Amino acid sequence: MARSTATAHIPLGSLTQRGARDGVSCSACGSERVTRLSMALTDGSPVEFTSCHRCEHRTWREHGLSGQILPVQRVLDKTRKHR
Repeated sequence: MARSTATAHIPLGSLTQRGARDGVSCSACGSERVTRLSMALTDGSPVEFTSCHRCEHRTWREHGLSGQILPVQRVLDKTRKHR
């Protein structure tokens, strides 16, 4: 059975295109040198992953109104395949 999830379009950041990083910064050090990816975890949860090129801080944030940051252990739990 195919799983269908609707996700809102979220513009991705870029290190090479001027203006593509507007409003995207590291929550730890404030650097704008970040990579941001939208992805779905194994359980289907849509998240936004951000990684800082300056301090290497990484965050996983839930998509949606809350945009709540997920602790690493919660991300790992959501990515485990249940047998």
